[in-house]
Amino acid sequence: MNIFLNSKYAKHNAQGEIHHGEIVPAFENPSRLNNIIACFKENGVEEFLQPTDHGIEPIRKIHPDHYVTFLQTIWDEWAAGGNTKDIVPYVWPVPGLKRMHHDDLPAKVGNYAFSSDSSITAGTWEAAYEGVQTVLSALDFVDNGNRMAFALTRPPGHHAHAAAYGGYCFLNNGAIAAQYALDKGYKKVCILDVDYHHGNGAQDIFYERSDVLTVSLHGHPATNFPFYLGYDHEKGEGDGKGFNLNLGLADGSTFADWEKAFVTAAEKVKQVGADFMIVPLGVDTYEGDPISKFKLKSEDFLQMGRLLAELGLPTVFQMEGGYDVGPIGQNVYNVLQGFEDAAK
Repeated sequence: MNIFLNSKYAKHNAQGEIHHGEIVPAFENPSRLNNIIACFKENGVEEFLQPTDHGIEPIRKIHPDHYVTFLQTIWDEWAAGGNTKDIVPYVWPVPGLKRMHHDDLPAKVGNYAFSSDSSITAGTWEAAYEGVQTVLSALDFVDNGNRMAFALTRPPGHHAHAAAYGGYCFLNNGAIAAQYALDKGYKKVCILDVDYHHGNGAQDIFYERSDVLTVSLHGHPATNFPFYLGYDHEKGEGDGKGFNLNLGLADGSTFADWEKAFVTAAEKVKQVGADFMIVPLGVDTYEGDPISKFKLKSEDFLQMGRLLAELGLPTVFQMEGGYDVGPIGQNVYNVLQGFEDAAK
C-alpha cells in the first residue's frame, strides 16, 4: 500500500467540543490516526511515505488570501491576549445582523466559522498545512504512474468552504487536490465522497464549474450535519449544471442501500468521462460510529474498495471521518485492501 503520512497530525488536538448540550472530548482527535497507523502495522504495512512541501500556492488557488491569513495568524492573536484555551466561535453574523468582517477576535472568528465544533488550537494551521502537502504528494505519486495512493492525515477537509471552516475541517484537501490535478493536465476530475456526512465544501467550491464532478453519498441532510446542503435537487449551476450529484440516504441505511446508491454514482462518473478520482474517505458509515447512523460492517469496506477500483481511474484516497476509534484502522485498511485486490 502506498501511504503518505502527515507526521504533524497530532499538533491539532482540540480540548473538547459541545455535543448535544454537553462539553465532551473532541471526537476528531489524534487517537484516530494513532489507531489507524497501529492497525496498518499489524497488517504488515512497514513504510509510511513522507510528503514534500508544495508551498502555499496550491492552497491559495482554492482559499482566498484573507481566509488563509486568518488561519495562519488567529492563534497568535488569541494567545497575545493572554488566552490559553482553544478558540471556539460563539457569535455569527446571521441575517438581521449587519454583515461585515469584524476585527475584534470573537467576531473575527465568527466571520469564518459555520459551526462551533471546530476548535482552533496552537497547532491547527501547521497540521492542516501539512495535510495539504500529504494529499498533493499522494497525487504526485499517482500521477507518476501508480494506480492508487492514500493520504493519511488530519484534521479532515471536506466540510471546509473557500472562506469558511467547520465540521472539524479548515482547508479543503480534496478541492485543493482537484485543482492541482487539473493544473497537471487532467481534464475532468471526480471528487467521490464516501464519508457519512455530505461534502458541502467541495460542492460549494465547484458548484458553477464543469471541470470537477462532485459526488457525495451521505446521511440525508434532513437529519444530519451539515443540514443546509446535500439535497438531491442540488445539481450545480451555470457551467456546473449537471456536475454535482448528491445521494442522501436515510438513517439506518445498510450496505445494500449504500451499494445501490453507488451504482448511480458510478454511472455519473463514467458519463462525464472523469480521468482522475479523489476519494474523501470517511469510515463513519460504520455501524458503531458515535455520531453517524448507517449500519455498515467492517467487511463491507472491502467491497466498497472493490467498487471504487472498478471505476478504473487513477485514485487518491484522503482521510476524512470515522470516530469509532477501536475499529477505525481495520475499516480504513479494508477499503484500501479491497481496492488493491480489485485493481490487480
